[in-house]
Amino acid sequence: MTARVAASEQRFILDHVAGFGRVTATEHFAETGRETVVVLDEAARLADEVLAPLNRAGDLHPPVLEGGGLRTTPGYREGYRAIAEGGWIGLPAARRYGGAGLPRTLSTCVNELFAGACLALQLKPLLSQGQILALETHADERLRALCLPRLVSGDWSGTMDLTEAQAGSDVGAVRTAAEADADGSFRITGEKIFITWGESDLVANVCHLVLARLPGAAPGTRGLSLFLVPKRLPDAEGAPGEANSLRALRLEHKLGIHGAPTCTMRLDGARGWLVGTPHRGMAAMFTMMNEARLGVGMQGVGVAQAALAMAGSYAAVRVQGRTTGRDTGIIGHPDVRRMLAESAARVFAARAIGLSCAVAIDMAKATGGDGWRARAALLTPLAKVCGTETGIAVADMGIQVHGGAGYVEETGAAQLLRDVRITAIYEGTNGIQAIDLAGRKLDEYGAVLLAMIEETGTAARRSPLGALAEPVAEAATRLGAATARFRALGAEDRLAGALPWLRALALLFGAGAHLAAAEADAARLPLARVMIARLLPAHQGLMAAALSGAGDLFAAVPSSGGG
Repeated sequence: MTARVAASEQRFILDHVAGFGRVTATEHFAETGRETVVVLDEAARLADEVLAPLNRAGDLHPPVLEGGGLRTTPGYREGYRAIAEGGWIGLPAARRYGGAGLPRTLSTCVNELFAGACLALQLKPLLSQGQILALETHADERLRALCLPRLVSGDWSGTMDLTEAQAGSDVGAVRTAAEADADGSFRITGEKIFITWGESDLVANVCHLVLARLPGAAPGTRGLSLFLVPKRLPDAEGAPGEANSLRALRLEHKLGIHGAPTCTMRLDGARGWLVGTPHRGMAAMFTMMNEARLGVGMQGVGVAQAALAMAGSYAAVRVQGRTTGRDTGIIGHPDVRRMLAESAARVFAARAIGLSCAVAIDMAKATGGDGWRARAALLTPLAKVCGTETGIAVADMGIQVHGGAGYVEETGAAQLLRDVRITAIYEGTNGIQAIDLAGRKLDEYGAVLLAMIEETGTAARRSPLGALAEPVAEAATRLGAATARFRALGAEDRLAGALPWLRALALLFGAGAHLAAAEADAARLPLARVMIARLLPAHQGLMAAALSGAGDLFAAVPSSGGG
C-alpha cells in the first residue's frame, strides 16, 4: 500500500500546492487532466504488487558478469517487462516516436512511485527517459528515427557515460577520444567508470551516450562532444546486429543498489554517431543530466516514503516500555511520534518542491515562457538536494525507530538507507548542485528567485491561518534580505555557504507548501504545525552559516585534510 499512499499525496499536491491545473489548462497538455488519476493509480498498483517484492531480491542476489555477459537479479526481467509493456518509459516522450506525450509532471510522479518500490530496477527506465529527451532535443532525425521508438518501447535501454577515473565531477578532464570514420560515424576509445546499467540482459541493445574529445578539440568541457554508441550495431532495418567494440570489464561492489549493475566500460574503437554538433557535447548531455537530477530527487522522496511507512508500521506493533494514551506500540512514545511526524513533514515538503519543479518544466515547454524556464532552473537543484537529503534522513530515522532490529538486514530498514545514500552523490553531488544554484543561476536568475521568496511571504501574509502563517512570512522576509547579502559575497565565500543557503530556501518553500496544504484541508494542520514550528526555525542558523564566509573553513582544516 506504500505507493498507493504516495499517489494519493501526489494528487493532493498537484491539485492544491504545485498548480498542475495550469499545465492541463494549456493547449499543449489540454487532454491530460482526465488521465491523471488513472495513470497514478495504475502506476501505484504496479509499484506495490510487482516492483516492491523485487527490492530485497536485488539486494541479496546482485547481477554478475559471466561468459562476457550479464546475469540479472531473478525477477528483474519480469519487473522490467511490466514497466516497458505498460508504456511507462515513454510516458513523456513524443507521440511520433511511440510515446504518450504526457506532461513530465506525471512521469515524475511515476518515477517516485517506482523508485520507492525498487530503486535499483527503477534506475534503468529513468536513464532511458533521460536519453530519450537528449536525443529528441539534440540528435538528427536519422538517429532519432533509429533509436527513439526502440528506447520508448523499452526494447533498448540507455546509459550516461561521463565519468572516468581522473574525471569525476571534473568532467572537463575526460580523456576518451573520438576519431571520424569514412562512413560518417566515429571511433571511440577510452574507459568509463560508474556506468549504471551499462550492461544488461533485459534488452536487445544498450545505447551509451558517451562524452569524448575529437582531435584538436579545446581543453576542458568546451572541447567535449557527445556520441551515441550502441552495444550492438544496428543493421539496415535497425535490428541489433554484430557486437560493437565495447564491453563491461567489471561490476562495482557498492554500499547499496546492489541490483543495479554499475559497470566499468571499455571502448576500443567502438563505433558511434555524433549527437548534436561537435564540441557542444556538454550542452546536449546537460539535457539528460537535468532530467536525471529531478528524477534522482524524487528517488529520494520515494525511498523516504517507503522508510516512513516501514517505520510507522513497526512502531504501531512493537511493544516496549510504558506508553502514553491508548497506544500499546512504541508509537505511543512522544519521541517516536516526533521522529515520525518530522519525517512525514519533510517528505511532504520535498515532494511538493519536486512536483513544483516538474510543473515549471511543463509550463516552460507548453508556453515557451522565460519565467517558467527560470523557475525550473532554480527548482531543479533544490529538488535534487532536498529530495535526496530527505531520503537519507528519513531512512536513517527508520533504523532508529526500529532500534536494534533496524541495524540487522532482515527488517529491510538498513537496505533503504544503503540504497538511498548514493542519490546525494550521483547526477552531480549535492554540493555541486548548491554551487550551481549559488553561482551561475543566482547571477542569472536572482531576480526570479527573490520574487519566488516574496511570493511565499505574500501568500503567508494573506493566509487565513494567521498565527500559523506568521513565521512563514517572517522567514521569507529574512531569507529575502539574506539572499541579497549572500549574492553580494565574493565567489569563494558564496561557494562556502552554498549548501546551507540552499537548505534554508528549501525549508522556506517546504513550509509554504505545508501552509497551502493546510489552507486546502484542515486535516493537514497538525503536520503543517510540525513543519513550521519544529523544522522551519532552523533556517536562521543555516542563513548564519551561509553568510559566514570561507575563511574559518580554510583555517580549521589543513591542506593535507588531516586533523
